[in-house]
Amino acid sequence: MENILAFLGHLQATKNLSEKTIKAYYFDLIKYYDFEKDIISPNICAYITYLHNEQGLKDSTIRRKIVTLKNYYEYLCAKNIVLKNPFDGLKFRFKQEQRLPKTLSIIEVGRLIKCLDIDIETLSVAKQQLFIRDRALLELLISTGIRIGEAAIISIGDIIVNERTILIHGKGRKQRLIYISSPITWSRIYELIKIRKKQKGEFLFINKYGQPISIYGIENIYRKYVVKANINAKSTPHYLRHTFATNLLANGADLRSVQEILGHASVSTTQIYTEVTTNRKKQVLRKYNLRNKINI
Repeated sequence: MENILAFLGHLQATKNLSEKTIKAYYFDLIKYYDFEKDIISPNICAYITYLHNEQGLKDSTIRRKIVTLKNYYEYLCAKNIVLKNPFDGLKFRFKQEQRLPKTLSIIEVGRLIKCLDIDIETLSVAKQQLFIRDRALLELLISTGIRIGEAAIISIGDIIVNERTILIHGKGRKQRLIYISSPITWSRIYELIKIRKKQKGEFLFINKYGQPISIYGIENIYRKYVVKANINAKSTPHYLRHTFATNLLANGADLRSVQEILGHASVSTTQIYTEVTTNRKKQVLRKYNLRNKINI
């Protein structure tokens, strides 16, 4: 346990990993320690077989666990806790499963936005401020497709008000500028900015205790409005990112620009969204194409 905590501390200090990723690393290692008693000279192949056959995990999940363990053993070797990396000489091959991004329909996004258009004068002052925060947050996610981890760490100083632009701190300590193109979205974000400038703290989004909001806090906010809007109950905030990207490409945006806007390290990651737009075009053509109705 001591080595695990030291490793996670090392990750937090050296890599720009989200709270969610750190937590996933922790649980991966705890499960590994439950299986493997000899950490110094482990049987990695036996563990992978156990994950596949006994646990019935998907290849994508096993791949993630392998990445966790590889990083962990690199750390242990660097600290001379382990003299030989058990992954040296090992190669694993898995089927490449390509999952299409899950999105919301335009109608569902419209319902979500409609929930944000209420008369806040009917609310108490405390509830008004929470609603203004929720509205600005959801508008931001819908209009920019940023990750919830990126939204959680936006500070007042990251916002260039006269240019309606926000500096986003992405994965791998990479930064990018996002322009808020929708006047309505900007007005709702600016409303929150004015409130936050009168309060303590540097972050744009805070919880009711005045602390920076967590990604779990954002997920809870999203779930609350999903119920209100009566849209896909299984959806997550990440659906908004997928929906944003898919519609940019469907409406004619070029792949390279979408890659930069989303903050993807590789254009191949962005390319998956073109598959979604192609599938939608196929569905529309099958259903509405005049030639399909003429059997001559």
